[in-house]
Amino acid sequence: MRVPLSWLREYVELPATETGRDVQARLVSAGLEVETVEQLGAGLKGPLVVGQVRSIEELDGFKKPIRFCHVDVGSANQTGELQEIVCGARNFAVGDKVVVVLPGAVLPGGFEIAARTTYGKVSHGMICSADELGMGDDNSHGIIVLPPEYEPGTDAIELLELVDEVLDIAVTPDRGYCLSMRGIARETATAYGLPLRDPALLDVPAPNSYGYPAQVADPIGCDRITLRTVTGIQPEARSPIWLQRRLQKAGMRAISLAVDITNYVMLELGQPLHAYDRGTLEGPVGVRRAAPGEKLATLDGTERTLDAQDLVITDDRGPIGLAGVMGGAHTEIADTATDAETGETSGTTAVVIEAAHFDPVSIARTARRHKLSSEASKRFERAVDPLAGPAAAQRTVDLLVLLAGGSAEAGVTEIIAPSAPHTVAMPADHCDRVAGVAYGRETVVRRLQQVGCDVYGQDELIVTVPSWRPDLREPNDLAEEVIRLEGYENLPSTLPTPPSGRGLTERQRLHRRVGRALAGAGYVEALNYPFIGHGVLDRLGVPADDARRETVALVNPLSDEEPGLRTTLLPGLLGALRRNDGRGSHDLALFETGLVFLPTGEERVAERLPVDRRPADEQLAALDAALPHQPRHAAVVLAGAREQAGWWGSGRPADWADAVEAARTAAREAGVELTVRAGQYEPWHPGRCAALFATVDGEERLVGHAGELHPRAVKALGLPERTCAAEIDLDLVERAGTGPLTAPRISTFPVATQDVALVVDRGVPAADVERALREGAGMLLESVRLFDVFEGEQIGAGRTSLAYALRFRAGDRTLTVEEATAARDAAVALAAERTGAVLRGA
Repeated sequence: MRVPLSWLREYVELPATETGRDVQARLVSAGLEVETVEQLGAGLKGPLVVGQVRSIEELDGFKKPIRFCHVDVGSANQTGELQEIVCGARNFAVGDKVVVVLPGAVLPGGFEIAARTTYGKVSHGMICSADELGMGDDNSHGIIVLPPEYEPGTDAIELLELVDEVLDIAVTPDRGYCLSMRGIARETATAYGLPLRDPALLDVPAPNSYGYPAQVADPIGCDRITLRTVTGIQPEARSPIWLQRRLQKAGMRAISLAVDITNYVMLELGQPLHAYDRGTLEGPVGVRRAAPGEKLATLDGTERTLDAQDLVITDDRGPIGLAGVMGGAHTEIADTATDAETGETSGTTAVVIEAAHFDPVSIARTARRHKLSSEASKRFERAVDPLAGPAAAQRTVDLLVLLAGGSAEAGVTEIIAPSAPHTVAMPADHCDRVAGVAYGRETVVRRLQQVGCDVYGQDELIVTVPSWRPDLREPNDLAEEVIRLEGYENLPSTLPTPPSGRGLTERQRLHRRVGRALAGAGYVEALNYPFIGHGVLDRLGVPADDARRETVALVNPLSDEEPGLRTTLLPGLLGALRRNDGRGSHDLALFETGLVFLPTGEERVAERLPVDRRPADEQLAALDAALPHQPRHAAVVLAGAREQAGWWGSGRPADWADAVEAARTAAREAGVELTVRAGQYEPWHPGRCAALFATVDGEERLVGHAGELHPRAVKALGLPERTCAAEIDLDLVERAGTGPLTAPRISTFPVATQDVALVVDRGVPAADVERALREGAGMLLESVRLFDVFEGEQIGAGRTSLAYALRFRAGDRTLTVEEATAARDAAVALAAERTGAVLRGA
């Protein structure tokens, strides 16, 4: 919200010495976020005056049209003679009143004006555009043409209000009343302890039966609507300079008088309004939900297909406006047009003014659904004062009568759904207990009354909340108002004393160990948003019946493309990998540990917990029961080179084995050795996908997958070729662990190594052979490592040779050759029994 200080002074009689910076400090102390104070007209120095063009000489022979003008500036040039000025603009004629800057003046930005020779003529000054004066673009694409009533020589700095200060305030969603001069003035008056001149205190006529007819079919979506009619409007009437300048300073563009007045009143009172050309209306003005498939052409020139949840304004022909968001093009105020032959001016001469109160949630959803944010929707979705409609309509009528020469019809239409003021019961010392400060009842009552509340009672206060503060719903909301007005800086600072003897849980330690282990293996942690959409699951090739498609939908998602909570970590990680690859980093290894959200179908709406005391154990249990299952996963993605080339060698690219090893690295931190088998699971390549198993509670459970992604998924997501990934369920891995890791006892006796090469059918997993070797070798086996895989004619078609290094060691003696050989033979025998393996060369 942009707040001109000169406009603010109309409602609060600030001391003349107060600057924008002073007001900023007071408002910040009261809890408003004033981002900047813009100094308009900084460095501007006159003479800058009104001039009247007396003659124009067209100069030929140049690349662009140039005009040599004689301009009457009155006595501002000290001689009274006509001022000779060269100008390239074309949007003015002889007799027009313009803004002239004379030699010796300085324009904003330090641009000094002096007489100079240009295009063969001496120019004694300049005819100014709005942009040159720091007024912003007025959409005229030329110099400023003033109304004819101003005399030549009039000071244009004062006339155009060029010197001012504008406070730019970031209004939070709960403070919608501050999106108006009325709301900011109220906060300013409270901050300074000064009276407020409330612009909404107007004499408003009572509703009657002969106003323009209205029908409200949805009183939930629209609980109040006011219609007023003004006739006899002069089409040629223009917005006065003061009105245009206030709109410009507030960040809005002047359009036409009727539209400018509705925008002005919206900025002043915070109530959005809409003016309909009465000549284009057919039948009563109605409010209803749109029929599915209905269409509406809005003022921005776009034809929109409406949703059944959209609230629309209608007449007998159908929708004429998207309620609370934007009006329709068919009932737009007509542009003023002048007949070239008769000189008659035509345009809108009668308007119907609509001031309504709409449901904030409905307006917010409609604006988001149509990707159409407007000044009106911005206010409605933050809640508008429901009682401001009649005053805003009356203010609009008054301005149309004053500035456009119109006549207000006596008819007043008002439809109101029954409602009652909101009241809050609160102990008188509640604010004291919340803040830890003894304010006392008198201070609490005084501050709440300054906010606009009516307060009754002694020990128990009954507070009636003002209509413009719908955010005040509970005692804590009222306490916050008292605290902010008394000054956050006056609150005592007390640091909590942490309990001693408590550290991280074993689960937290495991998560940290996993992160450190993956970082030590060369992976970089990437933290991603926990949101997901079905589009990315389609590109990953996840089947329609896969459980990962059952997401927890968010009521108010940040993006319509990602409306649910993630069920897998891969989409976020793969998106991070794609962005980094697109920026030139091609050798990538990323990891993430985080929660995924798996709905169980048994979730229910949780009870709202108290904030003034610890919730009961039953309440906390009910809250947990309302949540979806949230296991913690760990995932990695790889692309490019896993080992860089250099003098030490040629390096190698990342492959599926690296993804499998990353999963094993994470599981080892819990003391778990994963069992690896061939698997098939989207989005992995069916021939390069490993299913990862661990023994959980005495039962072998699938804990994740690893391998190379399917080429279709790689292409659909725009990933580098041969991208690999792994994802495991850390909670299952933790359950598979045996508790805190115990450091192994280091034997002082030497190791005995035995190598064995086994020939198996090509379809036999190496993991099965390794498992059999481990079990058969017994307690003396320290480790087993696959160091060679061979296929060739020497061992037969369809056969594979797997060479393992077996390390044997005893903790109390040096092993003999016979003992090591016996253990090896036992391992080979069990492998032969389970997998059909035979010793190579046997």
